[in-house]
Amino acid sequence: MQAVIRSFVSGGNVVKASMLQHLRVINPAIQPSVFTSRSETTQSARMEEHGFESTTISDIMKAKGKSADGSWLWCTTDDTVYDAVKSMTQHNVGALVVVKPGEQQSLAGIITERDYLRKIIVQGKSSKSTKVGDIMTEENKLITVTPETKVLQAMQLMTEKRIRHIPVIKDKGMVGMVSIGDVVRAVVTEHREELNRLNAFIQGGY
Repeated sequence: MQAVIRSFVSGGNVVKASMLQHLRVINPAIQPSVFTSRSETTQSARMEEHGFESTTISDIMKAKGKSADGSWLWCTTDDTVYDAVKSMTQHNVGALVVVKPGEQQSLAGIITERDYLRKIIVQGKSSKSTKVGDIMTEENKLITVTPETKVLQAMQLMTEKRIRHIPVIKDKGMVGMVSIGDVVRAVVTEHREELNRLNAFIQGGY
């Protein structure tokens, strides 16, 4: 999955660069003034500014709606691992934010399917007698993003750290969580829209 993501981002950048280069070298015989005009430069800059590089985590959360706000994507450190995994299954998610008992906004860590497999199943422990706090990734080891983080930055971070879920933090409070699937879908959509804009620019008769 990580290799696919790296290949996708790299390939997308190559395609975009090639198309932008195509814009700059179309028919070199045409008078240079046509392609160095201020309006053309401004238009090209505007196109790049509104490309997928500008998409943020906040945009993903808005697109996801209620499912991104963390309203049910959490458990407490005192919950059993069994209950946490049951909640993941019921809501079809791969991770839960962990909070301190009675403090829903106080982030304590995160528990994922990977934690369950590596720290319960493989080690032969009982999920019904093990507390979430015993196997979670603690808050001081968490990798997080903010709503203002660029999607491509988040993808790079998740790929490099080999993580599939990342909490979204604002003003020291938890505001949601996004998955690698959310990020990839956003990049795919933005790549498609970016190429459509570039194609329209090429065919626009500027």
